[in-house]
Amino acid sequence: MTHAAIKLLPNILTTLRLFLAVPIALLIVNEDYAAVLWLAFIAGASDGLDGYLARKWHATSNYGAIADPLADKVLLLSTYIALALVELLPYWLALILLLRDALIVSGVLIYHHKFGHYKMAPSIWGKSCTAVQILFALMVLIQQLYPLLPDFIVQFGLFSVVVLTFISGAHYLHTWGGKVFS
Repeated sequence: MTHAAIKLLPNILTTLRLFLAVPIALLIVNEDYAAVLWLAFIAGASDGLDGYLARKWHATSNYGAIADPLADKVLLLSTYIALALVELLPYWLALILLLRDALIVSGVLIYHHKFGHYKMAPSIWGKSCTAVQILFALMVLIQQLYPLLPDFIVQFGLFSVVVLTFISGAHYLHTWGGKVFS
């Protein structure tokens, strides 16, 4: 394998993670939670590995900068939508997450159209929101196989996702709105 081909590996891993969204959502809808957790493990491992390899091999790219967070968002949104379809989560939660991400993407597109090139770095609120969304989705999925957690912990997880979704959405709106209107 050539040096250039090796440098493509992080992008290939990111793309494969993006494509895992469909089978993960379908497995949730079919209530095959054991298989979902295995694919979620693969997706999580690829997420860590693609970033590590891109930095180690100096193989960062514009594609990776866009596709990596996109893969995370597509995986999370499809997971939450599927969990809502099988009534493990309320539909309004999936709608809130979808609206927040649509707001962020719309803001980026407006900024890009108005000002051109931009460098969007995730905020601590955005990273925290994503981490809590991942942990909560895993909690809900694991709970289907091993129902060990009391209901109040699951409810606290739901509350945490909602609160951080609103905080991070408001933070992005404030940050990027300030850039557009300054």
